[in-house]
Amino acid sequence: MSQNKAVVTAGTRGIGAEVAQELARRGYAVTIVGRDLEHGEQTARRIGGARFLQADLSVLAEVRALGERLGAEGPLQLLVNNVGGMWSERWETADGIEASFAVNHLSPTVLTEALLDALRAGAPSRVVNVTSSSISTVPGMPTYDDVDPDEYYGMAVSGRAKLAHLAYSLDLADRLRGTNVSVLAADPGAAATPNAAEMTPEILPPALRPHWQQILEMQRPAAEAARSVVFAATDPSLADRTGVVLDPECHPSDALTSAITPDLLAASQALTERVLKASL
Repeated sequence: MSQNKAVVTAGTRGIGAEVAQELARRGYAVTIVGRDLEHGEQTARRIGGARFLQADLSVLAEVRALGERLGAEGPLQLLVNNVGGMWSERWETADGIEASFAVNHLSPTVLTEALLDALRAGAPSRVVNVTSSSISTVPGMPTYDDVDPDEYYGMAVSGRAKLAHLAYSLDLADRLRGTNVSVLAADPGAAATPNAAEMTPEILPPALRPHWQQILEMQRPAAEAARSVVFAATDPSLADRTGVVLDPECHPSDALTSAITPDLLAASQALTERVLKASL
């Protein structure tokens, strides 16, 4: 009997590396994807038997190429879209797209769509999208008329992108009903990751900056934060469920979905399609 195959994006450090290691321990043939060759090779060796593929997931052409390569390899049982990030200062990807929207939403969308045939062929299979409580820091009702919001505060901008991707996740779950491909989202909570170590108080909207120290104290070790993602990827209790969002304690929750309306989904879809078309 052949091994189940799993792909973990941003799997070279932090939460992604912990997820990949646990999946390998549970018998998956794991492919980790990341930008940094040295970190990727080190993590693959540490896991033992894992494969590392180098790709800059902020560059949409590289994401598309990765999708073509993985899709050509046949049935896939698990895709963990762990790629993401938040930054204190705004920056643009090589495609000229604001990085939070590109990395937290566009990149995993492109990869997932490229791998749907492989996931259908590998069914029962799962897509696990790593979401974030940064969604709760988005002020008011977010709009998606443009990639950039009116103001740049890294955590809220990341939350806005994560909300667009969570809306995509729930819509994809509906699209795939009856195919035996489940789509789940998992919030790992605040975690002590390399990305988190680079953050400064300026990442927060001004009203939240007095709470910066409290936010830092909430960070859990990456191995602990990975639990909800691993649960979404492997737990038998979710075998026949889709469109479920898990909180950091592995419980189903609607805390992050309250802003998702048909209008929000339509607006984020229209923006996504426009930006992706322009990037071809």
